[in-house]
Amino acid sequence: MKKYQPALAAPLLIGLYGAIRLLPGSKEPEAGWLLGHAALLGGLLFFVPVLLELRRRAASRLLGTVALVVAGTGLAASVGQTLIDLWVGMVAVDKADQHRLFAEIQDVPGVLPVFYTALPTLFYLGLLVLLCAAFRRIALWSPLLVLVLVATVLMAIDLDLMTPGALLFALALRPLTAPMGPAGPVARPAAQRQVVSPR
Repeated sequence: MKKYQPALAAPLLIGLYGAIRLLPGSKEPEAGWLLGHAALLGGLLFFVPVLLELRRRAASRLLGTVALVVAGTGLAASVGQTLIDLWVGMVAVDKADQHRLFAEIQDVPGVLPVFYTALPTLFYLGLLVLLCAAFRRIALWSPLLVLVLVATVLMAIDLDLMTPGALLFALALRPLTAPMGPAGPVARPAAQRQVVSPR
């Protein structure tokens, strides 16, 4: 069975966005802004099949479905935010105009909680629950969940930490790249495993 590539593409594209936004001029309505947010949009969209795959592997269909709806709502809000940012970057003539456009958009009632503050956080909550449901043997203190929690905190603290946060997400989603059997990841036959001699 092939590796599940969206689980790698999603965080890596978000990490690319984090790296681009550290470059000079990337926070102004120029090419860096557009390229970075295009990478972010791609990363978010790749999370759609990741969430669906986690839902498919969930031990409890009900829990998986509820978590999928929660995570999908947060993901949709994040996509909406990114589309707003892309639009502003395309139409703004300079930094001052960019600030003016953002102020006008965010002054619309409901825009801030829906696209910028409240709803986007549901993505991380739903993702955590989906991971627990899909890999039901993991404990709350497992390295996998710790990675997701640390990545979430890093991104919440400062967007300049998007890249290390995204790399932690890539590590957390690594189990999805293993072929999945009815009872969990499919192990390779012993004869095919690489044996490393002690030194």
